[in-house]
Amino acid sequence: MASEPVTDWARDFDLGDPQYEADPYVIWDELRESCPIAHTERRGGAFLPTTYDDVAAIAYDTEHFSSRRTSVLPDPPGATLLVAPPITSDPPFHTKARRVLLGYFSPKNITHLEAHTRQVCTELLDAIEATGEPTADAAGDFAQHIPVRVIAHMLGIPEADEAIFTGWAVAVFQDGVDDPDIVRDAIKEILAYFEVQIRERRIEGKDDLLTGLLEAEMDGDPLTDKHLLGTCFLLLMAGIDTTWSGIGSSLWHLATTPSDRDRLVTEPALMDSAVEEFLRAYSPVTMAREVIADVEVNGCPMHAGDKVLLNFPAGNRDPAKFERPDEILIDREKNRHFAFGIGIHRCLGSNVARMEMRVALETWLERFPSFALIPDAQVRWGGAQVRGPREVPVTLVS
Repeated sequence: MASEPVTDWARDFDLGDPQYEADPYVIWDELRESCPIAHTERRGGAFLPTTYDDVAAIAYDTEHFSSRRTSVLPDPPGATLLVAPPITSDPPFHTKARRVLLGYFSPKNITHLEAHTRQVCTELLDAIEATGEPTADAAGDFAQHIPVRVIAHMLGIPEADEAIFTGWAVAVFQDGVDDPDIVRDAIKEILAYFEVQIRERRIEGKDDLLTGLLEAEMDGDPLTDKHLLGTCFLLLMAGIDTTWSGIGSSLWHLATTPSDRDRLVTEPALMDSAVEEFLRAYSPVTMAREVIADVEVNGCPMHAGDKVLLNFPAGNRDPAKFERPDEILIDREKNRHFAFGIGIHRCLGSNVARMEMRVALETWLERFPSFALIPDAQVRWGGAQVRGPREVPVTLVS
């Protein structure tokens, strides 16, 4: 059931409120001026910092803030706490769990992965053209397919199961915002799926990440089944809605800002800085932390058991840190955003996501350099934990 509309964002905010999903920027601006760390009792209660410095201070402070609960939503009733190393881990275990995965996300591996990503994008664009229609959904027909297929390729699970993976991501990050039972059921299905995959790898390994996890060790011992399943859950879910939201937001921006679209077509060397700016301006991810020892942040007392939401998107729009923060400058030179987080939990897959965004935008603009949002189109933005456009209806001019 949807909650009552918010009337006091400082004392009763709700990330699932339609006003927040559609346009959180005005809300953040108002809170920075009046109450930089908001609070709510909704969805189990939480604090919401809105300045860059407050978010960074919390992210770096592992003494007072634990990562064992990263969801912005309350735990589903009857569900056991999901352990998904390394993102739900604290030091010193976190360091070891992260080290297990580092090699798979090295620059060398990302370079090899780019060819497959470009192939995926090309196939999607071919399919769009093959319809013969002058319009398409840049989110639903393109952006939402790319990261699902890429991470499936890395894990070694069937790309043909894409619709299943997408359904789980939608359940966990979108449909489950107001129905925790949907989240619980999806998590059960994901873990059951990987139990089968792991059993198959034990019989016959493959040249994939999943087999690599089975062969990995921590402190001389194999990873436990709980560790394996949690990490598989993390790798599949963390890279889907986050990256497709980043790609979708970027395409929405270019569809509504023809000057930036045309400039990227004529100045492709700006692509890297444009991707960084889109990441800053349309950061999709908010993460949670649990207070494990009483602490005060910017004059706001927090107590053990409280939840704090690491509002990276708001921090990336903070005028104290970024010049002209609400303007999207695709040639912005100084851009120390934290769209991928900050501190020990900075996103392990950031280089994969950057590559996917760059390749997606490059291939799209090569095929459709003059696309634009359909006039009067209603674009729905959503997601309490991962915010992005759920559809981007555009006209196509090849």
